[in-house]
Order: sequence, then structure tokens, then C-alpha cells
Amino acid sequence: MYRPGHYGAALLVYAPVGFALLSFDFAGLAVLGGALSLALAPVPDLDQRIPLIRHRGVTHTLLFALVVGGVLGAIGWAAGTGTGVETSRRLAAFGGVVGTAAVLSHLLADVITPMGITPFWPLSRKNYTLRLARADNTIANYLLLALGVFAVALVVSVSRSALPAA
Repeated sequence: MYRPGHYGAALLVYAPVGFALLSFDFAGLAVLGGALSLALAPVPDLDQRIPLIRHRGVTHTLLFALVVGGVLGAIGWAAGTGTGVETSRRLAAFGGVVGTAAVLSHLLADVITPMGITPFWPLSRKNYTLRLARADNTIANYLLLALGVFAVALVVSVSRSALPAA
């Protein structure tokens, strides 16, 4: 998919995480997580700019999703240093979930294209595809974007009514 589709997929995958954070009154983290999800959504496609790395290769795998999650988890842990072990754990978990989910959203958007992905590399080179839409399909890209925006709007709407008034 192209950027609009990846942004929409990122919002769609992040929406339940944002809902959970808002439900526990972590509005700041919910917004930060959404921003990070959008920022990380195109990261797997950086493989197109790196010589010797095949497009939709290593950066389009579950392994890469876990690596990105691990890096963000480590950043979360470091950010919590000095505020107590519990805060460090929570921020590490937050970073890990957001990083992993952002890359997984990218994989989900690309698996619907005819080119597909090899998500289980290096364990398997099997390619998976649903062949629903070409990556350059404008309608599919903007439909994914609209679904993502709708999901986030729904989360905000439902969460606002559940949260106590400030």
C-alpha cells in the first residue's frame, strides 16, 4: 500500500490500544502512542532506500516488528529511569506494544496486495497475500485511511463519555 493506506492501517490497529489507555486515564500516552504509530507506519518501506535490502524482505517480517517493539520498549524503559521501576515497566510495555503494533499494521496493509509479504522469514520464505487490491489502488488506500480515522474517532467518542469530566 501507499502512505495513506499505511496511516489508516496504523490508526486501525492502534485504536484498541488507545482505547485501553484512555480507559485507564492515560490520555497523554494515548495521544503519544497514536503519534508514534503514525510516525512508524512507513518505516518498513525504508527498505526501498537501502541498497542490498530487498523490498518487502526483512523489514516486512514479524521479526522486524519485534525488533522495532524491542527498541521502543528500551526507549520507554530509559524514559522511566529515575521515576521508579513500575513506571519504567509501564513505559517499556507501552513502547513495545506501540512499536510492534505499528509494524504489524504495515504488514497487514501489505498482505492485501498481490505482492504480499513473507512474515515468517527467516523461518519460512513462504509468501502470503490476500490479493484484494494493488498497492497503488487509490480507493483501497483511502478506504483504509478512512477506516482508521473512523476507528480513532469512535474510540475518542466512546472514551469521552466514559471518562469523568475534568
